[in-house]
Amino acid sequence: MSDDVKLPDPARERRKQLQALIPDAFSEGRLDVAALKRALGEASVIDGGERYALTWAGKSNAYKVLQTPSTATLRPERDKSINFDQAQHVFLEGENLEVLKVLQKAYFGKVKLIYIDPPYNTGSDSFIYPDRFQESKEDYLRRINELADDGTLMREGLFRTNSKEGGHYHSNWLSMMLPRLYIARNLLRNDGVIFVSCDDNEVHNLRCLMNEVFGESNFVGTVVWKNVTDNNPTNVTTEHEYLLVVARSKDAIEREWKSSISDVKNLLIKTGRDLTTKFKGAELDAAYQDWFRENKSQLWPLDRYKYIDRDGVYTGSQSVHNPGREGYRYDVLHPITGKPCKQPLMGYRFPRETMDGLLADKRILFGEDESKIIELKIYANEFQEKFSSVFELDGRLGTYDLREDFPEITKAFTNPKPIKLLTGFFPFLLKNEGDIVVDFFAGSATTAAAVISLNRKDSVQRKFVLVQLPEPCDEQSEVFRSGYSNIAQISRQRIGNFIKRKIDQEDLATVSPVPVGFKSFILAPSNFKQWRGDGIETPEQLTQQMQIFTKSEKDGADVEHMFYELLLRFGQELTTPAELLDVAGGKVFAIQASPDAVRTGVIYRSHDPAVGSIEAARTHRYRRCVRRLRHTEDQSRPTVSRRRHQIHLSVSLRG
Repeated sequence: MSDDVKLPDPARERRKQLQALIPDAFSEGRLDVAALKRALGEASVIDGGERYALTWAGKSNAYKVLQTPSTATLRPERDKSINFDQAQHVFLEGENLEVLKVLQKAYFGKVKLIYIDPPYNTGSDSFIYPDRFQESKEDYLRRINELADDGTLMREGLFRTNSKEGGHYHSNWLSMMLPRLYIARNLLRNDGVIFVSCDDNEVHNLRCLMNEVFGESNFVGTVVWKNVTDNNPTNVTTEHEYLLVVARSKDAIEREWKSSISDVKNLLIKTGRDLTTKFKGAELDAAYQDWFRENKSQLWPLDRYKYIDRDGVYTGSQSVHNPGREGYRYDVLHPITGKPCKQPLMGYRFPRETMDGLLADKRILFGEDESKIIELKIYANEFQEKFSSVFELDGRLGTYDLREDFPEITKAFTNPKPIKLLTGFFPFLLKNEGDIVVDFFAGSATTAAAVISLNRKDSVQRKFVLVQLPEPCDEQSEVFRSGYSNIAQISRQRIGNFIKRKIDQEDLATVSPVPVGFKSFILAPSNFKQWRGDGIETPEQLTQQMQIFTKSEKDGADVEHMFYELLLRFGQELTTPAELLDVAGGKVFAIQASPDAVRTGVIYRSHDPAVGSIEAARTHRYRRCVRRLRHTEDQSRPTVSRRRHQIHLSVSLRG
């Protein structure tokens, strides 16, 4: 298979980047360390001796795991999906490191936000990690096997409990996290950000690991989430968890994060709209004051919005003050006393012309007399919430959320994250149509629920990609008795139940303009044969291997499965619109991407009557595309041929 359609090798990709940046540091395709030192300056290179570094038993093996390319693919599961052909969300079942490697080419530099809730390493958590700390890379490559068809066989090791008595308690966790974070970084856009949930068990190691992977200069902050009240006697009561926030490139992100989404904000806007249609003047003010007093305890963080006029609910803000240094100086006369109002300590923030405009628009609030500093009138619909490093949210809300989607199960998950936790910070980053959020420790699928909730609230169509290992459920658990054999089944079902519940809540006034659904895929072996050259020692063995490759795809490989594998290998997202066309006697998968993207097509003739036809597009453009697809003699177009179905893959520029 052409290098253009192979899944990326992380180590090779980084070497290519370095060679493009410093070509003189390479000789005959290999890195010349001495030349690299000269290019960077001798003083900038650490050459032996003591240094500051994070290290652990098995770190080199973790890098081997990272550098080992995947030969797996993702197989579509239409029967487990909702609105497969129209869906813009994706759920992937399989070991998350293998899945990330498979996704890397198609989603490289496209993801705005990654949120993960990995195992906290409490001593009873189970996860996958390598355990052969003295193993050479050759031994490792010799040991790894093909991926099992259900996506459960792990290349890097076994799925097992990481006990504190195991001898490499922290090392195992770091070895599990390192390769996943490296690939996660590759998926992020230049202005992308990753949020990682953790607690005191690994927060110190996680911060150091994130510094190594992303660079210390890209650390954004640590968020403290007070999620519980603990009255048990102890030395220091733990009532919080953390969110570590790191950017792909801190220089590329917004200087200030603000969110315009708030449930309280929407309530205030609606209340103001309802009251202004019923009352005027003093009656309007009295009606709102009654409502405000009754509901004030539930209005945080907007419990200062205690006034109303014909334009809605508002509050007074000290935004007229100039922060930190001397501002503008001029008199603002009180409308009743006619005397100049008291000025802020550092003067006004706005020049005189701006202040005159605010006065004309009645956006300035005065006190009873000139002794009070004026304030700026801010309406509820103008509120933008700031991102605080400390917040409080009852952690039990996650369990309550889950019961709405699994009313028949008392405890589907232990400590699931509340939807409100994620909808609290997602709007600070996911603001635009098509923004992608990835979660490769999907668990209870709270990320999916949060994205769907936000999309329905503001009609911005964000997209999620969730990954979950088919971790077996405890056979004694309630979820196992309810028919769920692994965690991935629960995650997928939770997404389906949540979508159904939201659709059931719709009425004609709130119906979503975009059909809600998700595509389900499972990690699976490649549909194509993989060349194995390590066991060839004689001409006869080479001849035998070449005979195997007279047909590149495996026997029984499904056409649609091959299509999605090739789609990924050509760098196209799994939600790229695809249409199965019946054109000129053959079946064609055609995709149409953005105006500056490439067009990809797969054409085949099928002798199997079970292959159904879909209504064909008869446009000149598609006929022209088909003609291009058949001209496989052009070596600039990668081609995969198949005797029985005569498949051709071609990529050409839009015509």
